[in-house]
Amino acid sequence: MPAPQGINGVFDFRKITPEDIEKQTDALIAKQRSAYNSVGSLPLTRVTYENVIKQLADLMTERSTQGSPLDFPQHAAVDKAVREASSKAEQKLEEFDVEMSMRKDIFDRVVGFKDSVGIDGLTTEQKRLVEKLILHGKRNGLHLSEEIQQEVKKIKKRMSELSIKFQRNLNEDNTKLFFTHEELAGMPEDFIDELTQGEEGKLEVTMKYPHLFPITKKCHVPNTRRLMVTASQSKCMEENTPILEELISLRQKQAELLGYKNHAHYVLEERMAKNPENVDHFLTNLSEKLQPLWEDEKVVMLKFKKEECEKYNYEFNGQLDFWDLRYYMNQVEEKMYAVDQNEVRQYFPLEKVTSGLFDIYQTLLGLQFTQVTDADTWHDDVKLYRVTDAQSGENLGYFFLDLYPRDGKFGHAAIFPLQPSCVGADGSRQVESYFHEFGHVMHHICSHATFAMFAGTHVERDFLEAPSQMLENWVWEKEPLTLMSGHYETSKTLPDEIVDKLAKSRKANAGGFNLRQIILGTFDQTIHTRGEADTKALFTQTYKDIMGIEPIPNTNMPANFGHLAGGYDAQYYGYLWSEVFSMDMYESCFKKQGILNPEIGAKYRQSILQPGGSKDAHDLLRDFLGRDPTPDAFLRSKGLQP
Repeated sequence: MPAPQGINGVFDFRKITPEDIEKQTDALIAKQRSAYNSVGSLPLTRVTYENVIKQLADLMTERSTQGSPLDFPQHAAVDKAVREASSKAEQKLEEFDVEMSMRKDIFDRVVGFKDSVGIDGLTTEQKRLVEKLILHGKRNGLHLSEEIQQEVKKIKKRMSELSIKFQRNLNEDNTKLFFTHEELAGMPEDFIDELTQGEEGKLEVTMKYPHLFPITKKCHVPNTRRLMVTASQSKCMEENTPILEELISLRQKQAELLGYKNHAHYVLEERMAKNPENVDHFLTNLSEKLQPLWEDEKVVMLKFKKEECEKYNYEFNGQLDFWDLRYYMNQVEEKMYAVDQNEVRQYFPLEKVTSGLFDIYQTLLGLQFTQVTDADTWHDDVKLYRVTDAQSGENLGYFFLDLYPRDGKFGHAAIFPLQPSCVGADGSRQVESYFHEFGHVMHHICSHATFAMFAGTHVERDFLEAPSQMLENWVWEKEPLTLMSGHYETSKTLPDEIVDKLAKSRKANAGGFNLRQIILGTFDQTIHTRGEADTKALFTQTYKDIMGIEPIPNTNMPANFGHLAGGYDAQYYGYLWSEVFSMDMYESCFKKQGILNPEIGAKYRQSILQPGGSKDAHDLLRDFLGRDPTPDAFLRSKGLQP
């Protein structure tokens, strides 16, 4: 069937060939290069808003809209040859992006427009676009010598190649382990029944989340957990460790060429945190507050471990091992809060969760979701939905849902923007399609920014997670849980006593869980302030310093820490940083005035989601909260103050 109105591009990757992808990629690059050449050749005396600034904005929209059907298939297409062609397309497109971002002739015309015409007559968002274009040009060294520009360009191309390779290695990893029934003792029968029979009658498990997390949480055989965690922490170690360490040194070299002390200073210039010192203070301060919680948690976990070793006749070594953490954190939840995750799981079949989730978002944000039947998609499991404004009927966009794991598919929960939700070159609104992580999906679809540069989640990276983190709070409240739950056999909603236990269990393991986030944020900041690292040794040391536990020898978790090569370099701290704002928004507005209150939802949509990145995040928060944000609600959520 033809694509629904507003969707530009073919998203049934079963109908395209590797040759199609290559041909369309080359055509898009040629078309864009010609347009950039036109801008770059304009006489400086003839530059205007229309022929320079608007033209560049339209090119960004076109690049995003037409590029997505080419570089997205690598994450989801069933055919490996199509995935490989898409990965090559992304590399070509990113190289082209680097080349265009280094065009001094275009930078000179943007600066020329500001100097000769001026920005006084522009809207606030248009002024912001001009200022950002100039800042980005300077961050690429376009105000520096030709020699430095060439060096920066070379480094950027190499970093792009390495990042794509790092991610491709993770996507294509297919590590499998094989266990007997006895070695999987403690696992529920329905989990065992779904496993594939492998070598010599053993059961096959992968390193994907649906296998890794349940086994490391529920299997009471320590050696099985050790083998699983060792394999997981060793994933792509040989291939990706040298890639990561080269990326670290290249980032440092680029920062120095551009006049920054290190890569962290370079990155944080455009973030809410502003500099590494503020990040270090945030992480260190929070770590110190969490340590007493973690000490208490360790005592309880060791007690459980001792009892378990006596029960199953395992040797008790008097310490928590690296592969014990997820298991005993789960024990804490089940024994101290009586939350049996297997029992809870039975109340959340995927279809019921999805329909409940839809109800909540539609009520809260004033939206309507309608499934587009017989839509062209890349797999039979994938569904397409149209999003309209419930009041006006305006078509806001589309999203794809692709919820099940499969070989060759991107291995983590994620969203991929397929079109920017912004004003198109002809003045019409463009739309965006998605899969996964619904809070981010809504951020994109509710965006009303004028330019692709500011559309949806194009906010400061350390604010990016706040809107979807804020909405996570709903799954701990009775009303939303009732909407999202229904026992797979009886359809009964989650009983009140389980809801109460779940709410109390939210603070379980707050010390250990959040310290692990601090480890990752600290490691990320350290490598990007030092500018070089033996990642294996540094990760081991950081983990020991913060949690007092030694990682498994001859493993290197950073080699499969996709964020480090996927755009979160020097900014992983942002998950915790943005949680401060998410908790403030939730507690001071929704919790006080009604978590499904459409009026608060409308204000949230208008103040936080609609502007996208067209305003500073601090201003968005002030608009919504009516004051500057504070960390009090965040600290309370961790059990750190009344």
